[in-house]
This record gives sequence, C-alpha cells and structure tokens, in this order.
Amino acid sequence: MGLYSAIAPRATAAFKKQTSAVQRHYSQALSTYSKDFVKLVEVGPRDGLQNEKILVPAKVKIELIERLANNGLPVVETTSFVSPKWVPQMGDNKQVLTSIKKKPGVYYPVLTPNMKGLEGAIAAGAEEVALFTAVTESFNLKNTNCSTQESLDRAKQVLKAALNQNLRVRGYLSCVLGCPYEGTVKPEKVAEMAKELYDAGCYEISLGDTIGVGTAGSMATLLEHVLKVVPAEAVAVHCHDTYGQALANILKALEYGIRVVDSSVAGLGGCPYAPGAKGNVATEDVVYMLHGMGLKTGVDLDALIETGQWISDQLDRPTNSRAGAALMVARKRKHDLQAAAKMEQKASKL
Repeated sequence: MGLYSAIAPRATAAFKKQTSAVQRHYSQALSTYSKDFVKLVEVGPRDGLQNEKILVPAKVKIELIERLANNGLPVVETTSFVSPKWVPQMGDNKQVLTSIKKKPGVYYPVLTPNMKGLEGAIAAGAEEVALFTAVTESFNLKNTNCSTQESLDRAKQVLKAALNQNLRVRGYLSCVLGCPYEGTVKPEKVAEMAKELYDAGCYEISLGDTIGVGTAGSMATLLEHVLKVVPAEAVAVHCHDTYGQALANILKALEYGIRVVDSSVAGLGGCPYAPGAKGNVATEDVVYMLHGMGLKTGVDLDALIETGQWISDQLDRPTNSRAGAALMVARKRKHDLQAAAKMEQKASKL
C-alpha cells in the first residue's frame, strides 16, 4: 500500500495523523535543507507573467521554463489552472505544462486555486500543485470572493483531494506583512493559518509579502511567531520589492534559519488584486546576494542573467533586476575593451 493510499477520504483524527506523516515524508524528500544551501523557487513563468497586458505566446513561456531549469533552478512554477476569463495570460496552461521538456530533478508545480483547477492540473499530468489563501478578510473577498474561513476551507478541500492523488502540495499565504485594504496584519493570525495548512498536509508554506511593505523588523516579528508552530525547513519567504526591502527581508529570514526563497527572473510580476504591488524580487538579485554570502544555490548566475535579459527583450522592456542590469553592462564593457585591445594589436602590426 502506497503512502497516500492509506489516507482516508474523510477528515477524521486518523486522516489528520496520516496526513501529518505524508507531509513529513515530502518535507524530507523535497527539502534540501542545509545551513549552506538555499533552495530557490522560481515563480516568474506563473506569478511573473500572469500580469502581462499582452498575451505572451506559449512557445515563449515554454522556452523560459526550460531555460530556468537549465540555469539550475530546482523548482520552476510553471502555470496556473485558473479560468482564462479572470487570468487570460494563463489560458494556455495545459499546452505549456504538457509541452515543456522536463529536466530530471527539477520540480514543476502549478497553481490550483480550486477543485476545477486541480482537476485540470491532474488531467494535464501535474505532479505538484500549489494552493493559496490570504490572511485578511478584505483581500480574500477581493481576490476570491469569499471570506478567510471559506478560502481556508476551500484550500483544505483542494489539499485533501491532491494528497489522495499522490500529489505534492505547497501552500501560499498572502498578505503576511500587510494588506492593501486593511493595513497591518497580526503575526499571530499568520502563524495560526500557517500551522493549519502545514498540519493539513502542505509540505511547505510560503509566506508572501504581497504588497512589499515588510521590513527586516516586521519579518523578524513574523518569523518569531510562525516558527513556534511550523519548522523552519517547511517555511519559505516570498518577498515583493515594492519598497526596496525584499533583499533585507530575505536576509533577515536567513538569519532565522529559512532556506527556501521564492523569486522571479528579471523581477517579473506582482499581484493584480494588490494595488501598489510592483513586482517580485528578482532571482538574479537574490542569487547575487546569496553567492556573495558564500551560500550555495546550484544556479549558474551568468546563464540566469542571460535568461533574464532574454525574457525582458521578449516583453520589450528593460530587466527589473539591478544585479542583472549591472552585470550585463559590465559584461558589455569588458567585451568592448577586449575588442579595442585586439584592434590596437592588429594596428601595431601594420
């Protein structure tokens, strides 16, 4: 009998106990938790591209995903199984997921906000899904037209069904450091909801600073509460850089033992339901910082910068990665100097 087949379909005490075992199994199987290694979860193809005003061709998304995997990203969030009526950019979800050439050892999760989305993901061959809910009533009402408790119940329904299909499940919590409609968020509430998702079977909980208002201080306070009820190896941080605080917040999370960070190549993305959320932290900037600290990521920074420039060119705009932009300029300058030196050598021989 497989690990998941032992899970009863009803929410009994036995179900909760078995689900906890499942969650620990996958936490151990998927987490490369180490003091010296940081796992990066690349969200650009999904969270990044979902806000584009013009439809990005499926072939561009597919190439982006394959490039990111080849650059060394261990997790590349691929697409979202949502209604194209609400998120037109993700209308090609099945085509994208079934067309990518998957690299061994890389995970390709997809977002499934409801049961219909989960059914579509399963039909397309998804092996890992992500679900989400927000901490505040107002954000949930604006985003999913339901209360926080209803959103949490819906997430648990998707979670239970996904586990019964032997899928890995990641949980997102939005607005953990502030809400565009309600302002300050209580860290106790975040910790309570994170624990509910973890206990229900999510192998990892991603804490999202959806509008980027967090600071190193508020991140520290949040983690002091969350880490009392969820182990550090099952916690990720998802920081938006609206106020330029994302790297500082990630650094603070590292100090608290967090070793999973969400990021988006070229700083793509944001949230259409969060006014003022200008973009995710750029993967290039995170990798540059981590490598500078002596931490390992498995990512080829030079190749990643090229990918960031490539997708920015496809979208006809400059990259939002500061490190990417600076290193591209430095690379061009070095190339120009080398070319000039060669011309001088040729001239001297005449």
